[in-house]
Amino acid sequence: MNSDPINPGRRPTGTGWPDGAARPAPRADTAPRTTPVVPKAAAKPARRLSSAGVVIALLLGVLGFTLVVQVKSNSEDTGLASARQEDLVRILADLEAREQRLRQEISGLEDSQRQLTSGVEGRQAALEEAGRRADELGVLAGTLPAQGPGLTVRFAAGDQPLKAAALLDAVQELRGAGAEAMQISGSDGGAVRIVASTYFLDAQGGITVDGDHLTGPYTIDVIGESRTMETALKIPGGVVESVGNDNGTVIVQERDVVEVSARAAPNSLQYARPAS
Repeated sequence: MNSDPINPGRRPTGTGWPDGAARPAPRADTAPRTTPVVPKAAAKPARRLSSAGVVIALLLGVLGFTLVVQVKSNSEDTGLASARQEDLVRILADLEAREQRLRQEISGLEDSQRQLTSGVEGRQAALEEAGRRADELGVLAGTLPAQGPGLTVRFAAGDQPLKAAALLDAVQELRGAGAEAMQISGSDGGAVRIVASTYFLDAQGGITVDGDHLTGPYTIDVIGESRTMETALKIPGGVVESVGNDNGTVIVQERDVVEVSARAAPNSLQYARPAS
């Protein structure tokens, strides 16, 4: 049955076009659409450090290293770490002797306090205490002679003359170790009392001590705890070692009785007067 009234010779084929007819090409707008494949974005390259960033990182590293070294150096005692065992034993004995001496001083002061506050006997005890203190101050000021156990320290120069600084270092070490009275003498036998105001100067052919010229070898007579003072002189890097580095010698001898007979001239007071 023909259903096409315009072209009766044609019959439908079910596709919309009669048999034998050429099928037109699909239009561009009716072409099948395909979803385009979008390539994945390539990974971004790593950002390079600038020169300023490198410099900052380097400075931070140096700062951290410096802090670590500083903390480590502060937490360690290089002097004791490098000391020998026998030196450490001497230092320990020195500390124990100082502790014992301080305990004795505390005990003596407590006894004096009890006597001064004991009522009737307080006045007599006060007078005796004042006399004892006057003698002690006279020894410390160098206006009174003194005797007691201590050391004799002899200094002999090596290739180079012995400097005044070496003798001053020895005096400071002895004072720190509890020296109570000292005097220094030269080869001519003249002695000079060493007090708080004593000075040492290099001079032609020797040294000058408080204005007196002395020639070597020199001898320091000192009263005090002998073991403690000897340890102070012989510690690593101390007086004995430093003089030995210049080919000099230091001979330390312990004495049961040391005589300190030289006296320092008392200072004339210009402004101070006793208070009534």
